Amino acid sequence: MLDGTQRTFVQTRRGRIHVAGNGTGFPVLLLHQTPRSWDEYRDVLPILGRRYRAIAMDTVGFGDSERAAENSIESWSDAAFALLDALDIEQAAIVGHHTGAVIALEMAASQPGRIAALALSSMSMIDVARRHAHDDAEVIDEVAPDADGAHLVELWRRRQPYYPTGGTELLERYLIDAIKAGPLAAEGHRIVNRYQMELRLPKVHCPTMVIGADRDPHAYPSAVRVAGAIPGSALRVIEGGMLPLPDHMPERFASVLMDFFNGVPLPGTVSLP
Repeated sequence: MLDGTQRTFVQTRRGRIHVAGNGTGFPVLLLHQTPRSWDEYRDVLPILGRRYRAIAMDTVGFGDSERAAENSIESWSDAAFALLDALDIEQAAIVGHHTGAVIALEMAASQPGRIAALALSSMSMIDVARRHAHDDAEVIDEVAPDADGAHLVELWRRRQPYYPTGGTELLERYLIDAIKAGPLAAEGHRIVNRYQMELRLPKVHCPTMVIGADRDPHAYPSAVRVAGAIPGSALRVIEGGMLPLPDHMPERFASVLMDFFNGVPLPGTVSLP
């Protein structure tokens, strides 16, 4: 596997969850956006693995993880804790991107003692106004299946403006995950938009960093509001970062994370000069 990353299935109380891991040390759990998988962090894992036990999971119903009977941010958060339980991990740092950031937020709000640090990347502010504006609205990955495959072209076309030009690899990786997610590729966005984030943000008390990608028009406008809603949080802006930030700029993304973790510092680690 890439630079020592190992993939496996973990049986949990919430079903079988697929994970990819790299390195040893304090655990860092990475949560992906809709409708991606662990693959979003494929190039981040080996970098974080030099110092931490980096674990990227497929959210239940996405990638190769089993589907869930219930799909909500709260349920997905519980499934992530079920994975930590199965791995005998009492406390971890949590990193989330887009949907993954919302799940990470819920984890920190619901079981604060288990979260040593929180990194929220490209997380939109979901409040009453947002929920009202997006109620019953079409979402970016919502396309009707077509026997001639035209829906796959439509998925590509809709995402393309938010991805870097000059290559197809990142869009190909997105499309593979979108096909595997099936109806959850669209429903995952609606699940985010139903989340009552404004009630959960004040419950976060662990060291927190909000990451903004300044070329992500969906989430970047929320970065200042999100950071302001979490007491003591720091805001880091990655210039040139786009919607697929972790796989678009993995070295920069990982560097920002390690700078943050180094300043916490995480239990059992020594701050680097």
